Amino acid sequence: MSRDRDRTRDSDGAPSSDGGESTPVQRGPNPPTPTESDGGRSSPFGPRWAIVRRELRSLRSEKTIVLALAIQLVIAGFSSFLVVGLVSLYDPSSVDGQGYEVAITGTDEETVERLAALADERDGIQPRLADGDGASEAFDRGEVAALLEVTETPDGRLAVDASVPDEGLETTLLVVQLQEVLETLEHDERVANADSLETQPLPTPEEVEASPYVEFTYTILVPLLVFLPVFISGSIVVDSLIEERSRGTLELLRVSPLSVLDVVDAKLLSIAALAPLQVIAWLALLSVNGTGIAEPTALIALTAALALLITTAGAGIALLAPDRRQAQLSYSVGIVGLLVVAALLPEHPANTVAKLAIGSPTTVTWLSLAGYCLLAAGAFLAVRAGLERRSADDL
Repeated sequence: MSRDRDRTRDSDGAPSSDGGESTPVQRGPNPPTPTESDGGRSSPFGPRWAIVRRELRSLRSEKTIVLALAIQLVIAGFSSFLVVGLVSLYDPSSVDGQGYEVAITGTDEETVERLAALADERDGIQPRLADGDGASEAFDRGEVAALLEVTETPDGRLAVDASVPDEGLETTLLVVQLQEVLETLEHDERVANADSLETQPLPTPEEVEASPYVEFTYTILVPLLVFLPVFISGSIVVDSLIEERSRGTLELLRVSPLSVLDVVDAKLLSIAALAPLQVIAWLALLSVNGTGIAEPTALIALTAALALLITTAGAGIALLAPDRRQAQLSYSVGIVGLLVVAALLPEHPANTVAKLAIGSPTTVTWLSLAGYCLLAAGAFLAVRAGLERRSADDL
């Protein structure tokens, strides 16, 4: 029996298919070489794409990130409703129901009465006529919120001195309302004295009532939706890289076909790409709500440049900081420092966003956009060069 079984096997020990004749079996290498159907060579983007998918899947477990995205989604999706309530915080003159008693005094009774009539037309201001001493005493005792003193200069011009208390927000509200009253008085004086002009001034266009909602949308809401994804992306990069270092998983990723530089690149670029994708969604939702964006492509390019700049800075901080606490503190301080430096620029980034959104970019606006793109590319290349010089064991 054993001899019969031996005859049915070939020289390599493989059983014969017909029991009598042997069939040779070819053994391949271990591991097998890639076939032509597999492309013949392994693509370097495969491992990078695996890291990108892993990074994006990990974001779903971050409740803080998900909550921040949900808040932005609500703001962009329901902007037409939220702006009505939020504009009262941005435009103090839109707040009704707050009344201030203002004492008005002066030597010219006709002008005083005219100023009192203009103040009475404003919601929230209650004019009170008084003599000079009585008005000053009432202001000192706190019986009136403000004091307006009307005088006439030697050349016949009117001068109004306004006195308000230094009490923060209420004073700000009052100053805004008094400023509008005085601007109305100035306009009336110019119209009344137009006949005495020696030369005819240029005609001015008719006054158009400006909507505070439009101003709030383009100067506050749109920049908010552009900058929030940028700052969030930078924070994600810091958390991701410092967590990889603390857990030792960055060491494990070194055995993959990618180098540490490629791993950091995959993480950085995948998270930086989230910001412009979010802005595309927010701009689409704003358009649905009736808020038109004049230069959407430029806004997306600006967001991508800022996101690359901030995430690159965050990656550098995460690779140099000893622990997560120091990394987050350094990142927060760095962002505050960037905001201070941005205030010294010829055009603030928020103004750049507003001008691109409303359709009034200047030469400085386009130069600022180009500068942000060059700065982001330079920062990215600088971090790559620094990683190439450092040993992987130092990370």
